[in-house]
Amino acid sequence: MERNDHDPGLPAGVSHDTGRAHDTVGQAAGGGEARQPVRGQHRAEYDSLVPALQLNRRGFLATSLAAGFAAAAGPVAAQTAVKTDAGGLVAGEVRIPVEGGSIPAYRAMPEGKTAVAVILVVQEIFGVHEYIQDVCRRLAREGYMAIAPEMFVRQGDPTRYTEIPRLFSEIVNKVPDEQVMSDLDATVAWAGKNGGNVNRLGITGFCWGGRVVWLYAAHNPRLKAGVAWYGRVVGEADELRPRHPVDVADDINAPVLGLYGENDSGIPLETVDKMKAALAKGSDAAKASEFIIYPGAPHAFHADYRPSYREDAAKDGWKQALAWFEKHLSG
Repeated sequence: MERNDHDPGLPAGVSHDTGRAHDTVGQAAGGGEARQPVRGQHRAEYDSLVPALQLNRRGFLATSLAAGFAAAAGPVAAQTAVKTDAGGLVAGEVRIPVEGGSIPAYRAMPEGKTAVAVILVVQEIFGVHEYIQDVCRRLAREGYMAIAPEMFVRQGDPTRYTEIPRLFSEIVNKVPDEQVMSDLDATVAWAGKNGGNVNRLGITGFCWGGRVVWLYAAHNPRLKAGVAWYGRVVGEADELRPRHPVDVADDINAPVLGLYGENDSGIPLETVDKMKAALAKGSDAAKASEFIIYPGAPHAFHADYRPSYREDAAKDGWKQALAWFEKHLSG
């Protein structure tokens, strides 16, 4: 497969975070505004956006979390991939109740602890595979409950795909922002009932999930901090992705730290400058948001299992992320 010179983890001509979105409208939880089911004429219009799927009786694709790394990410860079031991942690798959059923999530937290701060971990396009699960374990070792819900469960299993273009067209492009916000709200509600202190709530995400961090910071007033790793901040609006981070800067409820690469071919620095300008005109939390741009770093520089990994940028970014959460979630 021909590789993208700017991001060796992607095929030539493929952007890391393109797409639109799709699926159900859920009941918000954990402090978010309640959403009503779509009915009548609007239901028909909504359904027209959704392709036919083979679903189980609850209306969800029957799936659980993957073991190992997603095939579409390419060969695993075993020499740099981090493996965090689960000893001393409560770690593994849980089920998050949502409207109409449940979704799988990976949860890791210190064993024997309760009322710990909660950090939502939002996946890349490859789903909640081993890398995202390991990020949860790393955060748990820092004393947090880290929980990563599988955001694509209604659309399919991203770990089964071997080609990134098909992964985008058949799954990623069909995931609606409203579904994502609702599922994150449900995850917060679950965390609050299972040992997490949701009054100390943070979120971090990578690539596709980095964009979600900005959106969720504008969505949930209970959020205290976010760390967005190379998530797109601008884009064209459509029915399933009506607003992008630059459009919601005025509504940011919690300060976000943006960690971006200078040589990210899919996120030109001029788009980051647009986001900075929008944040400067926004809420106090928006104005308190910051960016770190890593010289020479490509997209996915923290992904230690891929050729795009850049050790210096990844390690410094992780240190900065932990300091950001310590600053805003302590207490």
